[in-house]
Amino acid sequence: MSYNMNSIKAGDNVLIIWKGSEQNALINLSNEIKNASNNGPIVLENSDVLTDSSRPSSSFDVVISNWLAPHAIVHTDSLLAIIVKILKPSGKLIAKSPSDISSPLKLNGFVNVKQDGDVFVAEKPKFEVGSKASLKLGNKPAVWKLDDTVESAWTAGNDDDTIDDDQLLDDDDLKKPDQSALRVCSTTGKRKACADCSCGLAEELRGETKETPKSSCGSCYLGDAFRCATCPYLGMPAFKPGEKVMLDLKSDI
Repeated sequence: MSYNMNSIKAGDNVLIIWKGSEQNALINLSNEIKNASNNGPIVLENSDVLTDSSRPSSSFDVVISNWLAPHAIVHTDSLLAIIVKILKPSGKLIAKSPSDISSPLKLNGFVNVKQDGDVFVAEKPKFEVGSKASLKLGNKPAVWKLDDTVESAWTAGNDDDTIDDDQLLDDDDLKKPDQSALRVCSTTGKRKACADCSCGLAEELRGETKETPKSSCGSCYLGDAFRCATCPYLGMPAFKPGEKVMLDLKSDI
């Protein structure tokens, strides 16, 4: 125990966690600690019955674990969580372990973990587990802004690059189009349909230049029953005499 006597100061409350050790060995260890450091009461606790509610939080300055043969205690995460809870802030854990427990100690909140062979010494942080503290921010942080030189240059550059929308239009752009001009083919620029006309101008021009077929028998308006085999009105409904009828000149009939 002499290696870790410096970790125990006079007046420290010490908890010894044991498992399977003889009663005499526990008494001898307790006396050794008392004689070496003139310390306060020493508490013994079997690891098999130690639970989260066994001891109040922040009760001990030093916890000694698995120090005596046969060193049967396994330092699980649940056991280390209990130990860090019952230690006072800046309290120390002195433990023996045949395996490296440095990582579990750190993961369960211990700091300043040191190892010497099978002996591990670790500290609880200087604050209580789950404690809260208000942050003093002082003056309110200034709103982020560009450096004056950069901001001036950036602003000046934007002024030079800004274009007035109205300057993009001239007088001709503002004139309303003539209705007659809308009937000019967009491809030829004239009132003449292009080869693949799709605007309806071709049909309109065909209707203007071609004469409407005339009936040779005078009975075409009565319907198909009165029309001859070559009648241009064949297949169309009956109509009144003299009524203008628009023929589908693309029809196969």
